[in-house]
Amino acid sequence: MRLEKPEGELRRGWTTGACATAATKAAFTALLTGKFPDPVSILLPKGETPSFVLAVEGRGEGWAQAGIIKDAGDDPDVTHGATVVATVRHMGKGITFKAGAGVGTITRAGLPVAIGEPAINPVPREMMRKVIEELGGRDVEIEISIPGGAALAKKTWNPRLGIVGGLSILGTTGIVHPFSCAAWITSIHRGVDVARAMGLTHIAGCTGSASEDAVQAHFGLPLEAMIDMGDFAGGLLKYLREHPVARVTIGGGFGKMSKLAQGAMDLHSGRSQVDFDWLARFAGDDQRAEIMGANTAQQVLELLGGDLAVRVAREAQLQVSKTLRGVAVVPDIMIVDRKGKIIAHAG
Repeated sequence: MRLEKPEGELRRGWTTGACATAATKAAFTALLTGKFPDPVSILLPKGETPSFVLAVEGRGEGWAQAGIIKDAGDDPDVTHGATVVATVRHMGKGITFKAGAGVGTITRAGLPVAIGEPAINPVPREMMRKVIEELGGRDVEIEISIPGGAALAKKTWNPRLGIVGGLSILGTTGIVHPFSCAAWITSIHRGVDVARAMGLTHIAGCTGSASEDAVQAHFGLPLEAMIDMGDFAGGLLKYLREHPVARVTIGGGFGKMSKLAQGAMDLHSGRSQVDFDWLARFAGDDQRAEIMGANTAQQVLELLGGDLAVRVAREAQLQVSKTLRGVAVVPDIMIVDRKGKIIAHAG
């Protein structure tokens, strides 16, 4: 199910990286002084200084921990309401990171963190290092955990990307902008990176589960080749211009592939519409009025028959080729009906 953006001004939230940084600062302060700052404030990369209320406090011999409940604002973030906990200890050489319960570990190349490392991205790592160093710390282990994170991770791309055991600690600005789509497009990019690192030469971007299942079964592609493109065809294709693979299949229903064929690269219903006048050019004059009176692309397909799907697939393939701008990526298009049957393939 695709979530629709609600009306009105939307409330911003905070990334898991920001929450982990604030929890780290609170925990290390308590380790040094015996007192937890509550609320605790941090400096974000673009200068904002939010404050966070602590939900978890704990101390023992040589360690302290603090936890913050993530508030993603009005964004439909799977980690909204999760508790991000940092446990800090004096140990080791330098500032190191450990994946606690509910935080994943990297098992595949292609991600911005090395294999075997906790799934804590570079910007959050730098933010946490900075708060430790500002408090005078040097040899500190930072363990990040998210209770219930392993179950939540199953609702994310992490298993597909080779991040096992839990969630990732993400964020480049520390701020979640509701429905900004940035996180989704970043996940598309990481999916391509992992596929390339695995040596895969054929990937597929699909608009939903029905088309993904059909395309994967037709080609026998591994799960890692399946990019959860959603409505962001442009986000996938533009990234492939700089990070090419030999072949890409774009799959989806007739309506969304019609919009792609008309040149739309964002296929969301709120940002692009099917042009019925464009579809009517594939019909005779006696059918034009009926097509222009249709409510959906599916109605037009039912009026004109399966040959229309083939023609739309070919037009969509041309638009994809234009967007790739001559890069050595062979594109093809699959149109899948609501029952998961392939009704057209241009490739």
